[in-house]
Amino acid sequence: MAKAKDAGALTRQEIETLYRRLSEAMPGRTRGAKGPKGQPDAFRSCISCMLSAQSRDTNTAKAASALFRLAKTPEEILALPDEEIAAAIKPCGLYNMKTRNLRKFCTALVEDHGGVVPNTRKGLLSLPGIGRKCADIVMSFTFGAEVIAVDTHVHRVCNRTGLATGKTEAKTAEALEARSPEWAMKDGHFWLIQFGKAVCTARAPKCETCPINDLCVWYRAQK
Repeated sequence: MAKAKDAGALTRQEIETLYRRLSEAMPGRTRGAKGPKGQPDAFRSCISCMLSAQSRDTNTAKAASALFRLAKTPEEILALPDEEIAAAIKPCGLYNMKTRNLRKFCTALVEDHGGVVPNTRKGLLSLPGIGRKCADIVMSFTFGAEVIAVDTHVHRVCNRTGLATGKTEAKTAEALEARSPEWAMKDGHFWLIQFGKAVCTARAPKCETCPINDLCVWYRAQK
């Protein structure tokens, strides 16, 4: 994927136009949207995010369901032997490493936060195993904060179009937050991820029919 250089990044006015068009072309926040993988609370949302690393959604769902049948709180997970946790989350892969990370996360949550998931980015990032993407997803879906979580689809769209650039998803998230208008923060994640899945795909992006191709740095460079 070609990446937009900072010198060719979109102007503030172009960013406003890009978001306006995506808001009209994409479904946006779906009714009943909640925590990652459909989890009902912040704790299980964090756990599901951790299990999703290098895992397909279906496998993550299987692992999360199996684990939450055994335990639904950090204290209950800590009471389980490692072997039982690993067996439950085996479908999502890397289960031994993820078991260790889950134990570290739950231990810190109990010892430092009384078992309650913090509702700030700083607090979430202080927990083992929680990175910028997971923190922003939990903040947005569970706590209702107006932040744009950056996953692989949003990362690709931002760097390809020139909306925001960064070598990693976390760096792209920092740049995107600084460059996005306030009114777009609530639903920006939905527009960008839907656009990345439907139009600005990793392979064979639908550039000729794209609603923002005249703004896109990557597309203009190809022309």
